[in-house]
Amino acid sequence: MYDYANLIVTAWDGDQLIGIARALTDFCYCCYLSDLAVKSSYQKKGIGRKLIAITKEEIGEQSMLLLLSAPNAIDYYSHIGMEHVKNGYIINRER
Repeated sequence: MYDYANLIVTAWDGDQLIGIARALTDFCYCCYLSDLAVKSSYQKKGIGRKLIAITKEEIGEQSMLLLLSAPNAIDYYSHIGMEHVKNGYIINRER
């Protein structure tokens, strides 16, 4: 998963990785933020919001940022100002 992502943003506390945003993007039209994770003991400190902000800075204002939320994080994204979209479709993994 890491090898094929073309935009990785990380957060560190010293030498400990505490957060990561992993994305696939063309840097001109769209960016799929496939993973956003913050170590549980570091959550609710603005780290996830900052990882998203840096990702958005890297892709530029011409690119849209899209993600699929894990069920337990759905409320988080609207809380930080992301717009909920209803026009998506999926073909699930077969294995």
